[in-house]
Amino acid sequence: MVEDHFGEQVAEHYDDPQNELFRSEAVEAAVDVLAELAGDGAALELGIGTGRLALPLSRRGVPVHGIDLSPAMLAQLTRKPGAEQIGVTVGDFAHTRVPGSFTLCYLVFNTIMNLTSQDEQVACFANAAAHLSPGGYFLIEVMVPDLQRLPPGETVRPFEVSEGRLGFDSYDLADQGLVSHHYWRRDGRWENSSIPFRYVWPAELDLMARLAGMTLRHRWSDWRRDPFTAESRSHVSAWQKAD
Repeated sequence: MVEDHFGEQVAEHYDDPQNELFRSEAVEAAVDVLAELAGDGAALELGIGTGRLALPLSRRGVPVHGIDLSPAMLAQLTRKPGAEQIGVTVGDFAHTRVPGSFTLCYLVFNTIMNLTSQDEQVACFANAAAHLSPGGYFLIEVMVPDLQRLPPGETVRPFEVSEGRLGFDSYDLADQGLVSHHYWRRDGRWENSSIPFRYVWPAELDLMARLAGMTLRHRWSDWRRDPFTAESRSHVSAWQKAD
């Protein structure tokens, strides 16, 4: 069973205006891609969270529904202008079904890795395909595993070190496991959160898509649609359901 690691402590401060993810240029680049793939149909966001992309996509005229396991994250979404236009369902996005058919299903910012077993990730692809109309797209944005940056024999890599925030990724190379440890200073004291993930390779995702009846159509290194190369640290990939 998937565990909710995005409770009140995380949700309350999730929307960080200093985070580059929330900058208008980053949001608009992502929404441009999502709106194009959705076309004249509706979109389903898996792990909708606080609505960082769902709200601007809805403002583009795309009907959006979202699934999320965290009531705390959804509570943040519902307080925002325009949230009344978005349907939300509380549930595990690997298995939860919602009514309707969608031309786009999407899962961004490494959220596929919140499913910590291969079986759950395979189930997520099957669930996305079940929601898609023929010819619809399933899009994922996810990091490329950072193993090349691990020194021999090491399993921990810092990803943020600043005066008020520390972040470390701890890898389990045998099981493709990854735990992100976050420490931040707030009101004069340190708080922390540790979230488990399962990292996944692009070729592995392609096989999951094939098992669900979908074929890779696009793979870019970012939302600007720059080419995906051996040096890319992330990718935006879209698979199409058979028409």
